[in-house]
Amino acid sequence: MSSLPLVADERNDLFASTHWSVIVAARSGEAEPEKAHQALAELCQTYWTPLYTFVRTRGYSVHDAQDLTQSFFAHFIEQEIYARTEPTNGRFRAYLLAALKNFLADAYSHAHRLKRGGAVEFLPLDETRTEAAESLFQTHCAKGELLEDRLFERTWADALVHATLARLAAEYGSEGKRTLFQQLKIFLTGSADPLPSYDQLAAQMQLPASTLRSHVTRLRTRYRQLLRMEVRQTVQTDTEVDGELRELFRVLASG
Repeated sequence: MSSLPLVADERNDLFASTHWSVIVAARSGEAEPEKAHQALAELCQTYWTPLYTFVRTRGYSVHDAQDLTQSFFAHFIEQEIYARTEPTNGRFRAYLLAALKNFLADAYSHAHRLKRGGAVEFLPLDETRTEAAESLFQTHCAKGELLEDRLFERTWADALVHATLARLAAEYGSEGKRTLFQQLKIFLTGSADPLPSYDQLAAQMQLPASTLRSHVTRLRTRYRQLLRMEVRQTVQTDTEVDGELRELFRVLASG
């Protein structure tokens, strides 16, 4: 995926209260614990795959990694770990990964607890999620990306891009433009093959080239907005968004 330029005039499309800011506020009693739990649960849905792949790099089998990832999230949310640990540079991903490493340091007792009580199902766990996560792990392993933190960063970036594309697809679908999105998303995700020219694609779609350009511009602008919104949910302040986006694009560009 190629890096799209960051734009500074999209901040008004961000949520005033983000998942991470709610979580941090709950630590000091400034937000309701129930809202913090909901915010954590929503963030954990996005971070399930990156943390699963990290656990897999520790040598756990597919099923053990699934159980440990589920157990970690249940432990993290139910035991209110966020209330007892200082955030790391305000970034949820660094905070969550540090908590997972501490959790895995005691993996022996966690594994035995799982065998006694069965797998934790605190987060919905379906075959689509687990198969996609394992496929991503195998893909990056085939590329030789076995370093734990590097694989976590790569799958973190992939997860945010996937969430953004899913939201964008849903928006286009609600407008009756699902086919248009499928035809144009190549301009966001890139391809192993050269991108078609506007004239070529416009001819295939039976549109004027100028209309196609307008569609692509609108798609890219909305993609940037939604990606900013996704990232903003995982940091504490607006000023941290650009730094996280630069890191995300760096990770994606590294292959």
